[in-house]
Amino acid sequence: MSTLFSPFTFNAPAGPLTLANRIVVAPMCQYACEDGLANDWHLMHWGQLLNSGAALVTLEATAISAEGRISPGCLGLWDDVTAAALGEHLARARRLAPAVPVCIQLSHAGRKASSAAPWKGGALISPADGGWPTVGPSALPHSPDETAPRALSLADIAQLTQDFVAAARRAQALGIEAVELHAAHGYLLHQFLSPLANQREDRYGGSFDNRIRLPMEVFTAVREAFGGTLGMRISGTDWVEGGWTIEETAEMAVRLKAAGAQFVHISSGGVSPLQKITLGPDYQVPLAKVVRERSGLATFAVGLITDPHQAEAVLSRGDADLVALARAFLYKPRWGWEAAAALHGQVTARAQYWRCMPRETPHIFAGVRVRRR
Repeated sequence: MSTLFSPFTFNAPAGPLTLANRIVVAPMCQYACEDGLANDWHLMHWGQLLNSGAALVTLEATAISAEGRISPGCLGLWDDVTAAALGEHLARARRLAPAVPVCIQLSHAGRKASSAAPWKGGALISPADGGWPTVGPSALPHSPDETAPRALSLADIAQLTQDFVAAARRAQALGIEAVELHAAHGYLLHQFLSPLANQREDRYGGSFDNRIRLPMEVFTAVREAFGGTLGMRISGTDWVEGGWTIEETAEMAVRLKAAGAQFVHISSGGVSPLQKITLGPDYQVPLAKVVRERSGLATFAVGLITDPHQAEAVLSRGDADLVALARAFLYKPRWGWEAAAALHGQVTARAQYWRCMPRETPHIFAGVRVRRR
């Protein structure tokens, strides 16, 4: 039996969540909203992902406040209006797809907020041009040529935690089964972790224990409010000397497990323009392996995993428990079906698609036998 197509169960306070396979759709920002509101783009996009053969679909980085958006086009879940729009379009997409659990990534962009979409250069947008002032752990800009953020006060930090909690409660009310807290890619929780962005002199800066304090406080508060499957995405390394390290990531994962996490999703980089990353297949998988071995926490591997046999090898070696793909699903929306054909696995699909099975791979749709005329 293919490891990629074996089930996996998370044991959360509200009860177990069993995935039909080990394929996860990683969060992918779409920059397609106005005022944080989901729209027909998301209906189409989510419908495709829910029909992809993956066993868990993670919605894009979703802002816990308007100021926490990466860009003016980012998705939000900060009030009843944004919750209603997200809930309406997600419910419609789910009705048009097989029953697939959904995870939502909750995020605050910190000093990387108020940015243009990537295809528009990604630079900070000034308030005069529709942007807004940014915040961070310290008054240090991401790039020297950018305006420095305002350092968060202790009162701001307390409010931030409550904003994460409120968004998680809204997600639970919408029937979303899992939450991923975003502490990667240079966004606010990652900024607190990294000495490159966090030079505070209070209890939220300096030592390892102090730098992980806010992400751990956010996690603990969300864990009390959200009964479903809960985890965190972490950049395993900053790829910059003097930055956040894989050893620190592994130790934080140990603490997350003790605090009630069901998973950790290991990516890397994003906090500094000085990062030096050598890209290639599996380039982040060794980071996931270290975290899994040291923490025993269910671990997602991600990063240029594009081939079914490659994904199978990651799991067979014990480098991770699940594999997450993002842009591969944009390029091949039925990647899970192709993986099932290659590895003799099975996926579920709506009846409208059953007749598309290649004659040499009739096994890929579970329990389906369609007579051809």
